[in-house]
Order: sequence, then C-alpha cells, then structure tokens
Amino acid sequence: MKGTVGELGEFGLIRELTSRLTTTPAVRIGPGDDAAVVAAPDRRVVASTDVLLEGRHFRRDWSTAYDVGRKAAAQNLADIAAMGAVPTALLLGLVVPAELPVSWPTEMMDGLRDECQVAGAAVVGGDVVRGDTIMVSITALGDLRNQEPVTRAGAQPGDLVAVTGWLGWSAAGYAVLSRGFRSPRAFVEAHRRPEPPYHAGPAAAGLGATAMCDVSDGLIADLGHIAEASKVRIDIRSGAVDVPTQMNDIGQAVGVDPLQWVLTGGEDHAIVATFPPDTKLPARWKVIGEVLNPSALPQVTVDGAPWTSTGGWDHFGDIEP
Repeated sequence: MKGTVGELGEFGLIRELTSRLTTTPAVRIGPGDDAAVVAAPDRRVVASTDVLLEGRHFRRDWSTAYDVGRKAAAQNLADIAAMGAVPTALLLGLVVPAELPVSWPTEMMDGLRDECQVAGAAVVGGDVVRGDTIMVSITALGDLRNQEPVTRAGAQPGDLVAVTGWLGWSAAGYAVLSRGFRSPRAFVEAHRRPEPPYHAGPAAAGLGATAMCDVSDGLIADLGHIAEASKVRIDIRSGAVDVPTQMNDIGQAVGVDPLQWVLTGGEDHAIVATFPPDTKLPARWKVIGEVLNPSALPQVTVDGAPWTSTGGWDHFGDIEP
C-alpha cells in the first residue's frame, strides 16, 4: 500500500491489518470486538509476552517488515511450546511513527500471520499507538491439552540434557550482518527469521521431560535458568554439540571460535530439555550433556569446567547476541 500510517489513520490501519488475518477453530471471536475469545479446552491457559524495539532487537536495514513479524511471533510462540503447550493465539501491541509507510506494518502483519500458521495459532487482536519509534509487543497463548506444564524446576541428577533445533546460527548471522555482508544466506536468514521446533515442546512433555526451556538467551544461559530453578549442576559435552562446516568458515573469517556462538548465541529458539536417563528420544533430539548433583562449580559447566568466555544475552548489559 502507498501512503503513511498517519495518512491512513488509526482505524484505517486497524482495518488494513485485520483484513490480512486468518483464523483457527480455537478462535471463537477474533479481531473487531472489545476482546477476543479463544477456546481453552484444558481450562488452563499458558501465556507469554515479549517486546521488540527498533534499534535494539531489529534493524530495518537488516530485516524486512515481514522478517520482523515472523521473528516477533516465533520468539513468543516458542515460549509456549517450551512449556509443553500447543500455541493457540497471539495478541499484538504495535507502536509506529505517523510518517512510517503503511507497507511496513502491513508486511509485518503478514509475517505474524504466516508464523502463527506454522505453529497452528492465529492473531486474534491487539492495539496500535503512535510513537517515535517502532515497537512490537506480543502476547502469546497456548493450550496444555491435559498435559502438565514442563517448567524449569524439575531436572534431577542423572537426567539427560538434550536439544532440538538450531544452535548458534542466529549469532553467526548477526556476526555476518555486523560486518556488512549478507551471506552465507542460511545464517543471515536464521537471524532474521528463527525457526523454532514448535511441535517438539508438547512431544517432549509426552516423553516425560523433567525440565524445559527455549534457547533465547544462549544455551549456557538458558541451561543456567534450569540449573538454578532445579538446584542442580548441568554439564555440557562440547563434542556433542553440532558446529556446521560453514559456521566454522564464518568463525575463521571473523576471528571467533564458532563454539562460542553455539554455546552462548541467543535467538535461535531451539528447545533444550532434561529427560530421565532411560528415555528413548526421537532422532530430532540430540543428547549434549547430563544433570549432576550441585557442587561448588558454576551451575553450568562445559566438559566439567567453567566456561570462561563471554556470551549470552542480557537486555541491560553490553553483550550483543
């Protein structure tokens, strides 16, 4: 569409955004009323929220509006899956400048819609507000389908630690983009549009996962959340994690050990979980470590020793993903 958000106006923008949406059987009342109504057969609703701020979480010269929409939906829907739940619905809070071309929020909405379809969910409502910079706030909802939620607090000594999904790809893509390049494309796209393994979360719950979370802040950092909540130590075997050949090539080009991206790079939204030691895991899961009794060592170690390199995402720190 041509023109700006200011020229279209609030209600014109809302009409344009909602006209692009699809629905699912779980949505009883969608956009257009005072609130949406979403079926919750389990009688419990899993909810998560997150914010993306232009210049902090995305750059328009690196990512299209469609990319931002896919990423915003993915990082929230992954949180739902990491509880062992099935994503059902997503709510959008959007802040945009009046001079922003209308094409940006409409393409962003297309990205939200398409990522929701991948996860089996739908955008059911939201709000738009004028502001000085773009901010995308997402609330995601999910259904446990009679399963118990898998929290971070259930890991037990002796459990296996396993992961499914990509690790380090987004961080490698960020390194490529930071140096003004756009290839290898697979890693750049992994940074722009993460691909969480949504179905693996509920499946892990069915397999008896004792603790679980998505890898948004980095593998060591997120396993640290599980270790702290479960009061255990987790040891990762560095030889068990995958470092693709192309990631090695990128690391050599930019002077970074790619293992650091794999262990500390965030925003891939892989799912990491702990399982009882006799669990027969499907091929999609890769065992990368074990849960141990707590000790004087840090709560997460690599090959039995503290990980001394920097890494991991902290919204109030200076470390980039």
